Amino acid sequence: MSSKSQTSEAQQTTSHDVIRKWAEERGGKPATVKATEEDGHAGILRIDFDPPDEGLDRISWDEFFAKFDEAGIAFLHQDQTKDGKPSRFHKFVRR
Repeated sequence: MSSKSQTSEAQQTTSHDVIRKWAEERGGKPATVKATEEDGHAGILRIDFDPPDEGLDRISWDEFFAKFDEAGIAFLHQDQTKDGKPSRFHKFVRR
């Protein structure tokens, strides 16, 4: 029998509100990988935490979600680690 709690398991969402809340609760900011932008549009999406990653450019939430929806991706994230601490685990996956 597994003792793993639901909160330590990854959850998938496309909800802008859920994604933004999750990121902001952990100090995360919307970002794009440098040199992946095309024609002024965001490239590969990331959530950037402090200290800022030099390989990322922070962008607005509006730009982030425009690219998120255009790319047809979902956000896979974990709310808490197995020991109950806030988790920063996340990745972008195909819907």
